[in-house]
Amino acid sequence: MFRRNGVLGPTLPVAGDDIARAQTTPVTLRLPAPTGQHQLGVTTLHLVDESRRDPWNGTVRELMTTVFYPAADVADYPVAPQLTHAAAAVFSTLDAVHLHPELPDSGVNWTATQTHSHTGAPALPGRRPVLLYSPGGADPRTIGTGVAEELASHGYVVVTIDHTGEASEVEFPGGRVRAIDIPGDPRTDPRLFRTMIDTRIADTRFVLDELAKLAAGRNPDADARPLPENLGQALDLRRVGAYGHSAGGATVAEALYEDRRIDAAINMEGYLDYMPEEPDQEGELLPIAKHGVDQPLLLLGTDGFRDARIERSWSAMLDHQQGCTRWEQLDNATHWVFTDYSNMAPQLQDAGLMSAEDRAKLVGAIDPADSVPAVRNQVLTFFAEHLSR
Repeated sequence: MFRRNGVLGPTLPVAGDDIARAQTTPVTLRLPAPTGQHQLGVTTLHLVDESRRDPWNGTVRELMTTVFYPAADVADYPVAPQLTHAAAAVFSTLDAVHLHPELPDSGVNWTATQTHSHTGAPALPGRRPVLLYSPGGADPRTIGTGVAEELASHGYVVVTIDHTGEASEVEFPGGRVRAIDIPGDPRTDPRLFRTMIDTRIADTRFVLDELAKLAAGRNPDADARPLPENLGQALDLRRVGAYGHSAGGATVAEALYEDRRIDAAINMEGYLDYMPEEPDQEGELLPIAKHGVDQPLLLLGTDGFRDARIERSWSAMLDHQQGCTRWEQLDNATHWVFTDYSNMAPQLQDAGLMSAEDRAKLVGAIDPADSVPAVRNQVLTFFAEHLSR
């Protein structure tokens, strides 16, 4: 399914024409079930960094994270939705109309999608490797739920991070929602791009600081909300990995270079360079691509998003011999196949809410029966190899 550094593997046929049929009730989308042996608990942490100002609105920097973990007992704990009503109200407007125009602007009940994780369930005893997830630019952390649950079901504690101000929406305790308010487009503004990456790296390091407090028996939640039983004792911060998509991929790769607490990282289609100051120039390589790193780094890409910036910045990374960097490619796919859209887009097409063309733009024509396990297996195998000590 994946091909290594440009060595062609088998591809799948392009899907047929989209099915057009009228919808009488909103569609409920499903997330793929995790395959690991563990039942899952989930909680959120509201984290406030008093030492930093938010670059997008000038207030103190505050973040929301979700923690997925193996649970000891889930019988009396409710299953968490992927999106709450407050978050879905913003998501359904911003993502469908502005951020992801391929998505339908109606016909989906975004609040009805259930995860496989139980809110507040006690954590299973035993310390476990910790994984951080950084989503792509404008995407909320909730669109990385499927991979996070898969990892947690196999024995990891997974912490997904919203980078406030550039995520489509972030819901804080009490129902307060902050919509995206970054003042421009970092894909076309080099200064904004640098600020975004620098802020994301600082967010990642701060979350690690707060997890250290949690592992030491303190409650880092800014509102002092009760924590699930045994959650702090479940964190083994001697074994930390990070993975991210797009801008999140660049974030975790550079965080791997800058923060020795991170042992291994997966970059899912994030550029490893800054935006050029002029259109006809090449952007400066990120320090990790410029200097290399001695920790393991996996580069996961697709044939549908393999452009000149990927070729140049990822090849520079591979040129360094001191580390353990590998490049894998998923064919018949494109950029958002690494997110929950890989499974959702085909459901939307089947319901007549997305055309075959828009599905291909979002995730490619690959069948989710192939793409979902392919991505999961790459991520699981990598972290099992490098965080198993």
